[in-house]
Amino acid sequence: MGQTDIEPLDVEAIREEYPILQREFDGEQVVYLDNAATTQTPEPVVETIADYYRTTNANVHRGLHQLSQEASIAYEDAHDRVAEFIGASGEREEIVFTKNTTESENLVAYAWGMNELGPEDEVVLTEMEHHASLVTWQQIAKKTGATCRYIRVQEDGTLDMDHARELITDDTAMVSVVHVSNTLGTVNPVSELADIAHDHDAYIFVDAAQSVPNRPVDVEAIDADFLAFSGHKMAGPTGIGVLYGKKHILEEMEPYLYGGMMISKVTFEDSKWNDLPWKFEAGTPVICQGIALAEACDYLDDIGMEAIRRHENELAQYAIEQLEGEGDIDILGPPAGVERGGLVSFNLQDVHAHDLSSILNDSAVAIRAGDHCTQPLHDKLGVAASARASFYVYNTREEVDKLIDAIDDARQLFA
Repeated sequence: MGQTDIEPLDVEAIREEYPILQREFDGEQVVYLDNAATTQTPEPVVETIADYYRTTNANVHRGLHQLSQEASIAYEDAHDRVAEFIGASGEREEIVFTKNTTESENLVAYAWGMNELGPEDEVVLTEMEHHASLVTWQQIAKKTGATCRYIRVQEDGTLDMDHARELITDDTAMVSVVHVSNTLGTVNPVSELADIAHDHDAYIFVDAAQSVPNRPVDVEAIDADFLAFSGHKMAGPTGIGVLYGKKHILEEMEPYLYGGMMISKVTFEDSKWNDLPWKFEAGTPVICQGIALAEACDYLDDIGMEAIRRHENELAQYAIEQLEGEGDIDILGPPAGVERGGLVSFNLQDVHAHDLSSILNDSAVAIRAGDHCTQPLHDKLGVAASARASFYVYNTREEVDKLIDAIDDARQLFA
């Protein structure tokens, strides 16, 4: 099926799978527009979690009894399903389950960076990085003597790719870049950045926390060396993240955590590590969460990732059009008409984002307000904070209209 043949989402049918969206506060039905932070969880995923604890709950890779065997098979299969979802042909060996994207970033930074980086090396990031990436590599650079360099963000919210080509050199060891900015909505050219990095024998780490949940992502088409995302941003549970890594790189890396399950042999003198991916999953892992994440992958694939991308982009573009029409709202990121992730960050002039969010909450409209874990980016833009509306499969144009109406109420209050 070509892109022009993709059917629009049946949003009303989708919404029926999210009972939380029927909640009311003071007679107002909730309008949930904080999906870039955490999406809601549909009934099929909730049922998968409940069914696991009702029928299968046991530790994995430790018991010969039936429950442990069933749990182990389901947990291992979940790795395979996630690999399929992001186009990783290496299957489970290239999929490490973590707690979240932040832990995935730290795993690579410590297991690879602490062993491979030195004073002569550089790590290239962007000015729009989430703190999970920026702070992690910043601190690893301090420990190893490496240098962090940052690709400029242009006035239109896009990366300065000429500057990227200047910064990424033979001294670069790692390029860590966000795929879709959680503040600007910018969709970065990660495949092009991967090509530039590889031309200089550097690795690339892709923060896909805002892309894997919302659009088709193929790690092999990108040619990412590492890629990370979180389950709770893609209709899955909290407490589950994913690190994808090319098999040959993961094999060369030392473990990040030590303990049970990540070993194959232990003596009083030394230890041997388990096979991939288990050598990076020390202790009792996120069993139920991993199985539920696999169900979330099924759920999203049934809807269609390209249809989800299109739906979110259309809502974001509609929101920008409505916000720009107000005349006193400043929008961060690419202008209307430019492809973006399903989010819009903005400021109502002379009203702090926190105050605006509080007033919107009185109308049961849930948004994010603050720096969105991108303080250096906000500093560069000259704003202390911003409001952010972010969309998912169950959001509608009518909800965007409610957002605009609630902003009008705030404007009148502060007039």
